[in-house]
Amino acid sequence: QVQLVESGGGLVQAGGSLRLSCVSSGRTFPWYAMGWFRQPPGKEREFVAAISRNGAASRPAESVKGRFTISRDNTKDTLYLQMNSLKPEDTAVYYCAAQFRGDNGMGLTQTEYHDWGKGTLVTVSS
Repeated sequence: QVQLVESGGGLVQAGGSLRLSCVSSGRTFPWYAMGWFRQPPGKEREFVAAISRNGAASRPAESVKGRFTISRDNTKDTLYLQMNSLKPEDTAVYYCAAQFRGDNGMGLTQTEYHDWGKGTLVTVSS
């Protein structure tokens, strides 16, 4: 099990940028594929992006492709989400999640992830 803590959320105007961070406790971070998910107000939680254990492979959701970039630094046990060209519809609580894996794949659905942070709120004003 891994403990995850997100940070970096806040209020930003449309067209602006934010970078979210997710710090993992313990020394097992490199064994986990990682994902970002978000839950807009009044809606279900949805997939944003995922990255493999070594960072060589990643996959963004279609809704954020070309605007958001997921990355990780295994030396710092930290996951990132760089968000550019933000839109009001990006407003949501953003969660990071960890998936223990023996290979270099990554999950794309929230049911594949078993460890979650508490989330950080991103609000994009128009």
